[in-house]
Amino acid sequence: MFKLPHQLKTLQTPHSGYHWDGSDRRFFEGWYYRVTLPEHRQTFAFMYSIEDPKGGKLHSGGSAQILGPNDEYICRSFPDMKKFWAWRDSLGLGHWGKTEWLPPWQGGREGDLLKPFQGGQEGDLLKPRYLPPEEFTSHIQQGYQGTAKFHQGSLHDPGTGHTARWQYEIQPVYGWGNPGQPQQSTAGFFSFLQIFEPGWQILMAHGLATGWIEWNGKRYEFTNAPAYAEKNWGGAFPQRWFWLNCNCFDGEPDLALTAGGGRRGVLWWMESVAMVGIHYQGKFYEFVPWNSQVTWQIEPWGKWLMQAKNSQYEVELLGTTDLPGTPLRAPTRDGMQFVCRDTMLGNLTLELREKSQTILKATSSLCGLEIGGSPWEQPWLSKSD
Repeated sequence: MFKLPHQLKTLQTPHSGYHWDGSDRRFFEGWYYRVTLPEHRQTFAFMYSIEDPKGGKLHSGGSAQILGPNDEYICRSFPDMKKFWAWRDSLGLGHWGKTEWLPPWQGGREGDLLKPFQGGQEGDLLKPRYLPPEEFTSHIQQGYQGTAKFHQGSLHDPGTGHTARWQYEIQPVYGWGNPGQPQQSTAGFFSFLQIFEPGWQILMAHGLATGWIEWNGKRYEFTNAPAYAEKNWGGAFPQRWFWLNCNCFDGEPDLALTAGGGRRGVLWWMESVAMVGIHYQGKFYEFVPWNSQVTWQIEPWGKWLMQAKNSQYEVELLGTTDLPGTPLRAPTRDGMQFVCRDTMLGNLTLELREKSQTILKATSSLCGLEIGGSPWEQPWLSKSD
């Protein structure tokens, strides 16, 4: 049985494991890995999803999307749910597409692995699982696998001809909460309950990635590059949402921000909620509806303004972009649809104050900015219900 190293146990957040309970209710789960390369002024964002894992339904299947240099985009579907795997108790998942296979006249099916794996016998069929990196490279021609400390994959988009390959190790620095203390649920304790869906969890607010990514034949190698991971899951879908995320600030290597909000269903009513979380120099600053007043003014595109205040601290965020952004797919009641828009090249200013005294001012031009859902004809001005 897989066991987490002690140093990872202290940073593992609630909800790191796979949530599907085996039922046939409408369900999705999504994972997000990101690496930012300051020297190239570029970011790679990897997005994985599973819908209706029971199989046999209209939307059953998986997908992988990558937002790459200059907000370029790759997408690949993985319709075979039997080739997906995920750990229940910690972060670990993968999906296989094209693999080596035995021809039908030799008793094989497409996807059956031809060569024996470590400890296997010639001709054995292998149930999808985490593979040692060299075995994944040798046998999995299309697919991905990721854990809290490692991320690897290979994709080819037949529609555009674009390709991506990647392999890197991850050293987590911040989970979600103060280091050395139990890590927190991003959406609070009640995010364990189905009445609050979809769930959202930052898995790693900040980490350091070392390895390589190839994008359309160009290879990027990096050491201790800023890395991030989050996830969401559930059987309900938000009406609309917004998101700001950055852990690559000018002159502030030990600073990570995640902020966002959405309008979601809770039992028979709708609520608007938003939060801001900051990790800075070993301390976690949390602004959430149950301890702070959070307000926002989000344009249909181009400007994200948030303010949050509690009894001790206050923060103001301003994200802007002149770029058009890239449409991305997200799970909806009608399956994966182009319902959100992102850029990884947003501008951000952050100011954190304690009792009106500024303790931090920071800027970045490598901020992730997103809007999703509808309607977005007018600016969204609101505060937590």
